[in-house]
Amino acid sequence: MHAPNSTKTTPQAQSADGEMWTVEKARALHDAPFNNLLFLAQTVHRQNFDANKVQLSRLLSIKTGGCPEDCGYCSQSAHHETGLKASKLMEVERVIAEATKARDAGATRYCMGAAWRNPKPREMDAVVAMIEGVKALGMETCMTLGMLDLEQAARLKQTGLDYYNHNIDTSERYYSEIINTRSFADRLETLEHVRQSGIKVCCGGIVGMGEEPVDRINMLVTLANLPEHPESVPINMLIPIPGTPLADARPIEPIEFVRVIALARIMMPKSYVRLSAGRTAMTDEMQALCFFAGANSIFVGDTLLTADNPGEDKDTLLFRRLGIEPMELDAQ
Repeated sequence: MHAPNSTKTTPQAQSADGEMWTVEKARALHDAPFNNLLFLAQTVHRQNFDANKVQLSRLLSIKTGGCPEDCGYCSQSAHHETGLKASKLMEVERVIAEATKARDAGATRYCMGAAWRNPKPREMDAVVAMIEGVKALGMETCMTLGMLDLEQAARLKQTGLDYYNHNIDTSERYYSEIINTRSFADRLETLEHVRQSGIKVCCGGIVGMGEEPVDRINMLVTLANLPEHPESVPINMLIPIPGTPLADARPIEPIEFVRVIALARIMMPKSYVRLSAGRTAMTDEMQALCFFAGANSIFVGDTLLTADNPGEDKDTLLFRRLGIEPMELDAQ
């Protein structure tokens, strides 16, 4: 499939979950002329979604700071001097109150994140109560709690958890440049436990951490070659945080970021591709290109865990300018 009057043909997309992607196939798409890449990504997007609807999610940090992992991008790591103080797990009642406000503001999915390596048994009862409370509000639920064993995943599924987020962050090759306290294989094992339990998978990564373009491609190849595509694929643009090893990372070029969004859409046609962290550094025009390239989910609200996020008023204005409407829950 290629744009009319183009001089080069854009490689065909592989859309079936069971069909394996190679780095060579993915790179051919990634490196295609920009207009051809976007044309194909928008075509695939329209075959699977309403092109002018975007899912709104809200993210709440239910336990902030003091994480034993050494992720080089994270303000919540106990290994980094970011000035962020560790907190205890948030009270269930407060989580439900925040979720209610999010629902009333138009969010249909509520994501809750805890800065843990993995949840401890004493914490699971409160987590279960949060899931039950948010589901009672009529919202989809998502948790990110670090690594899970199969028993923990099964309990979350029994509680009714809809999604579990566990990003692979980058390529397997580049992974050890960013994280040393948890292996790439550990990440994949948690994803397998989540999938075996019957919970939907939310998994993506971060770009702009000093990786090469081939690392971004490899990250997407890993996700697209999972036994089933993640139902949600968040693509984050690094927010450089003072005190972290990546505080001085060179920003990714906007067009290169849009290429990653387009490639994710083509390789995982039925997944929600979420334009996640980093939107405060994006112009309206860059975000518009991302939506055209197939992004159809964003986080709303002023904060993402501990980082800034565009306010709801700004998102509403952008949506109005672009003719985009929030997605209804029953359309998901």
